[in-house]
Amino acid sequence: MSPPPPPLGRSRRRAAQAFDAALDDAELVAARAALAQGRWQAARTLLAHTGDEWDLRGHRVTVLAMEPYSAAWARDWLLAEPESADASVLLALAQVQRALRGKEKADRAREACRTAAHRVPADPTPWLGMLMLEQGSTAAENAVRLFEQIRVRFADHHHAHHLMVARLAEHRAAAGPDPLHEVYDFANWAAEQAPADSPLAILPVIAHAERYRVLAAAGHEPADPAASGHWVGRRARQVMKSAFDWWLEWEHEGHPRRLVDLNFLAHAKVCEGRGAEAAALFHRIGEHPTPAPWSYPDRDPYPAFRAARDHALGTV
Repeated sequence: MSPPPPPLGRSRRRAAQAFDAALDDAELVAARAALAQGRWQAARTLLAHTGDEWDLRGHRVTVLAMEPYSAAWARDWLLAEPESADASVLLALAQVQRALRGKEKADRAREACRTAAHRVPADPTPWLGMLMLEQGSTAAENAVRLFEQIRVRFADHHHAHHLMVARLAEHRAAAGPDPLHEVYDFANWAAEQAPADSPLAILPVIAHAERYRVLAAAGHEPADPAASGHWVGRRARQVMKSAFDWWLEWEHEGHPRRLVDLNFLAHAKVCEGRGAEAAALFHRIGEHPTPAPWSYPDRDPYPAFRAARDHALGTV
């Protein structure tokens, strides 16, 4: 039996206003609100219109799957339309999210992803779900295999590259800073392989922030990122300059996850001490902060974002 619609209330309203995984996708916000009340038809229409825009599809399915009752409503959808590939993919990602919250067995979520992948062989989204389940696993070869399955279907998959960077950054944390760490090689390789207008050009900045997260957690960097020398070396500055220059030339207003990149780039510019450049990025971010990297390594992300933004905007 499907659960009743959750009651409307004010709990967590402030957190929802501060961080919304939907970012600025108004259609997604509307479909998610309908799904939260058990009306899966809006999600059906949204995903049908999304088609094979794989970055957009992955973003929308992932956000819809975060709703607590998403799995139940996706099962209702499958009962009504047993052949629906979209319902199967949403159910798979909803079970992944439940597994990540400790509410579902990971093996069951993987099996749901395999079922969805069989129904829609060209879709990288079920494989993205399986890659999410590798968080915290020590079997690196599994993550690499899943990442390759995603790249075969869509070589420039934004979310998958971010997951791999976060995973690779955790290798050899105890060894301390290493300018030749493999995460930098991977990010540079991915940026070079991608088309000139691909947002993967920002990936070296993501790698730099993820490596800071790991090093700070291990005690090799200060807990205040702005007090760290991690962003001020010659190599780091070149990475930040190249990424900012790319943004100035290729700014993508339409990419579904561009605000993720903008938050990482603004964070880097703040840590680098480039207030004017950070201010330009904060203007684009508007009211769409993301928890990462403002939470790194263990900070309260929204106050960290607000303080950084206020300081940067006060410098121009």
